[in-house]
Amino acid sequence: MADGDRKHLTDSFRDSGAPSTRLLAADENPPFAVQNPGAASPFLLVGDHAGRRIPRKLGQLGLGAADLERHIACDIGVAGLGAALSDALGACFIAQRYSRLVIDVNRDPARSDSICERSDEIVVPGNLGLTPGDRAARTTEVFAPYHARIAAELDARGARPTVVVALHSFTPRMGGFDRPWRFGVLRMGKPPFSEAMLTRLRAERGDGHVGDNEPYRMDEVDYTVPRHAIGRGLDYLELEVRQDLMADAAGESAVAALLARLLPQALDDLSSGGA
Repeated sequence: MADGDRKHLTDSFRDSGAPSTRLLAADENPPFAVQNPGAASPFLLVGDHAGRRIPRKLGQLGLGAADLERHIACDIGVAGLGAALSDALGACFIAQRYSRLVIDVNRDPARSDSICERSDEIVVPGNLGLTPGDRAARTTEVFAPYHARIAAELDARGARPTVVVALHSFTPRMGGFDRPWRFGVLRMGKPPFSEAMLTRLRAERGDGHVGDNEPYRMDEVDYTVPRHAIGRGLDYLELEVRQDLMADAAGESAVAALLARLLPQALDDLSSGGA
């Protein structure tokens, strides 16, 4: 299903009251869905760009239905991957429901590009000429509750060992370039778990198919991992998966099965001192 809206995802903030009507109507879903809240697994899975919903008040942001099915609207395959991986690992998965075109929750909202006016050469009319109030509503009602839910889950874990796993996907072709990688590990420095997973993935798929800070580099633009993992001194993995590997449910399941095997192995590698 699209948007991470699978029937076993729960809305753990439902009872705290309806979202603000400034942007989200009372009958619209909150900006996050949570699967397996409070799970004992050492992995906490997050999907910043899992959903493609647009708040009703924003229409379709001036875009056609075909554009909202493209990678510019969401990380294709991540909703299904995260749900399957959550089941396989017995791990909590927190997924953003609303499209990155509404606001990119992996960007500091103070950045002008947190709400893009153009994505992959597509102009987003509904994001042009926004007032400070427009931007504030998206931050308050979409960005902030998502990050508050991640923080709450981490707070509830207390001192339990935790590895934050941020799931993303990338389009096979961008700017006229065919990307050779199937997976990419994004990191700042050499966090141990990221290093262990890079080694495991390359042993499984070959060096040329697994990018090290490719197709993107983690830098000061990223928000979720620096805030919730690095900011708390937690180990992490920010993983990119090429979208054609997850073009359907079978692909999502296959990638989930691979990661469900490799993630615990990489964690064991750290305990044993190496692969």
